[in-house]
Amino acid sequence: MCNWLIKSLFAACFLIATGLSDSQAQILRDSSTLTLVSRDIDLIYNMHFNEAREVYRKIAAVYPDHPVVFLLHGMISYWENFPLLDNSPAKESFENDLKECIRLAEKPAAHENEAEYILSDLCGRGFLLLFYSGNNLVMEVIPVASGMYKYLMRSFNYTSSCADLYYYTGVYNYYRDAYPKIYPVYKPLALLFPQGNMQTGLQHLHIAATHSIVMKAEAEILLAYIYIYFENDFNKALEYSMMLHRQFPDNTEFTSILLRNLLLLKRYDAAEKIIKSVPEGSINLFFQAQLDIYTGIIREKRDYDYKTARDLYNKGIRNISGFGAFGEQYAAYGYFGLSRISASEGEKHASQMFRKEASRLADFKKIDFN
Repeated sequence: MCNWLIKSLFAACFLIATGLSDSQAQILRDSSTLTLVSRDIDLIYNMHFNEAREVYRKIAAVYPDHPVVFLLHGMISYWENFPLLDNSPAKESFENDLKECIRLAEKPAAHENEAEYILSDLCGRGFLLLFYSGNNLVMEVIPVASGMYKYLMRSFNYTSSCADLYYYTGVYNYYRDAYPKIYPVYKPLALLFPQGNMQTGLQHLHIAATHSIVMKAEAEILLAYIYIYFENDFNKALEYSMMLHRQFPDNTEFTSILLRNLLLLKRYDAAEKIIKSVPEGSINLFFQAQLDIYTGIIREKRDYDYKTARDLYNKGIRNISGFGAFGEQYAAYGYFGLSRISASEGEKHASQMFRKEASRLADFKKIDFN
């Protein structure tokens, strides 16, 4: 399954659990704590982890045994160590937090808190799936995913509670129909699930992006992703990638989404301006590799400086190779670039080999910056 789909399911579950306005919920009747949860999420997304921990401690002091507390702590671990790899020292703490979240969510709870605990369970499972799929840990995915579907279906009982839930209904409606079209191998599996509607899904996601409280960022991420990779409408995608960058300018993953969008629109000067504005202290090896590949596209496509572009592509591919599945799509962009340069220089065989490698790594082979 596509990592972004898993991420979307996680985000929906997590933020629904924290944003649901059901009057029977436990944390969610507490408006002051709910405000803290929303604030904490914003700080985490903007990579302000010291402040996020301060807010987290306030929430944990009031609800120390609530599953949402462990979700928040796991979320901090995930983003502070992004991309979180299987060999990361933070892995153990992250897994323990999410497994404890699931354990607490599955304890017998009072009927009036059922929605909150069902959705907390989905959050924990979804977050673990995000980590396992990102690291290609297939055998770990199976037991976590196996118990997920019944809770997803039960969550539909709460779709009238608040605007944030439009994100979740949007995810299901869109991907239920769109995913099998992109990956026909999943068509038989899709037949086992209730029919969706792609247009309805987009409408619901837009409502979440414009009217929700805690789901806003995730809706913007997903809409930018859908319009780039599924709809191939780069101008529409830019609306959401710009929103995301304006709200969370310090999140390098969101900056990368905007850069990719601008380069697909051939807005090379705008992309270069953003690259130059990124503070050096916020650039880790993973993001630097992305910037090298993106800068290679600018040198190749705008400047026709093939030597510099080739060097940047090779450097980016080399440095991102250590990040496993997290870096494959970016490496594909680099290989597509090397293929174009080789073709322009009459190296037909090299061009074919680079394109073959790019196609092997790319989830969406049409997004090649041609």
